[in-house]
Amino acid sequence: MSVRQAERVLVIDDDPGLAEVLELLLAREGYEVERAGAVKEGLRRLAERDVDLVITDLKLPDATGLDAVRLIRDKDRTLPIILMTSYSSMESAIAALRAGAVDYIIKPFDNEEFLHSVERALKERRMSRENAALRRNLKNAYATRPIIGESPGMLKVLERVAKAARSDANVLISGESGTGKELLALALHARGPRADGPFVPVKCGALPPAALEVELFGNEGLVREAHGGTLYLDEISELTAALQVKLLRVLQDRIVRPLGARQDYAADVRVLAATNRDLQAAVEQGWFRQDLYYRLNVISLHLPPLRHRGPDVLLLARHFLEHYSRKLGKRVRGFDAEFTAFMENHPWPGNVRELEHLVERAVILADGEVLTARDLAEVAPALPMVRAAAPAARGAARPLAIEEYIREVVERFQATHSETELAKMLGIGRKALWMRRRQWGLKRARKAGT
Repeated sequence: MSVRQAERVLVIDDDPGLAEVLELLLAREGYEVERAGAVKEGLRRLAERDVDLVITDLKLPDATGLDAVRLIRDKDRTLPIILMTSYSSMESAIAALRAGAVDYIIKPFDNEEFLHSVERALKERRMSRENAALRRNLKNAYATRPIIGESPGMLKVLERVAKAARSDANVLISGESGTGKELLALALHARGPRADGPFVPVKCGALPPAALEVELFGNEGLVREAHGGTLYLDEISELTAALQVKLLRVLQDRIVRPLGARQDYAADVRVLAATNRDLQAAVEQGWFRQDLYYRLNVISLHLPPLRHRGPDVLLLARHFLEHYSRKLGKRVRGFDAEFTAFMENHPWPGNVRELEHLVERAVILADGEVLTARDLAEVAPALPMVRAAAPAARGAARPLAIEEYIREVVERFQATHSETELAKMLGIGRKALWMRRRQWGLKRARKAGT
């Protein structure tokens, strides 16, 4: 085991013999050791010196080890605490983990297992410190990607976000793909009581169930990484029944039993879950657990689609224009009437994500200081999109309906564009495109030249 410089362990135990054995065992591994015989003395030593890990007995003369855990956690949520006990009852173990201990050890213990537990706790401490810079970057990312909106629907959402952020309650965020659910989750984290803790995003639909189980609930899983912070679960509806049960236990008991492990570990996380599906309907249909749904849906937030946000489209477009002009070092300052009319009338099936990608591509390819219909045709070659803009500029005709627009683009360009290119052009996922093809009875045309 490698020696870690300046890692200090505080042992709180009123048994001088055991405390001395632990001190010798830890010192031999290169750790500095502080000793205290009671909770009050331990708190005083913590106030005097920086400590990286606390190991405390369950039974102490002036209080219990659980009291010590709670008092220490009130002062420092990130300081790892290991509880030692001679009583191997599951109740005391669960109580310790719920109180905030990262591990519990049953006496008498194997020295090697004890040192492994110490090293694991200190490794998490080191990772926590190393991630401090990442968390600062996260806050900077939130500052540079504000939630923009003046439409009535978005103002209502933002008012609800301000209230929800002050609590530690779980939140269920719903909305179509591309509406900005992760940005909303980041705002809740950055403004909330866990802002100094980690923000750990997980895309539940990106991995097969077995891999996702390891990623979330493994010995070094993302639930453990999110301890003391926020776990953001995107596409929560993709969780299998077995994974729903595991997540429910995290929310109910604040503990996790890693795959293949014999002991639980603490899981002090706030869960922000997001979905683009109707979870209430999923509960009624029986494929999403009702008890998990209610645990997740303590507070609900719904992001309206961009087509229902009226003036927000141009507000967002100007924000993206300024951002990418500055990032790319270009002097692009606005949109001409046709480009503006297109943006105001386009149905935006890919929502804010589609709008951002459109503006980014236009800025990259622009030659002048104003984005024009020519730039629009360059970045969005699907003629139905450009045609929809022209009547709108004269106030004469309605924009294409979303499904009508998607179908026309697919039928017109499937012979010259790949499936991935079509999905990106439309701002939707390949699965959503495939489902529409099947619904309309459209066979995949062979791309020209292949």
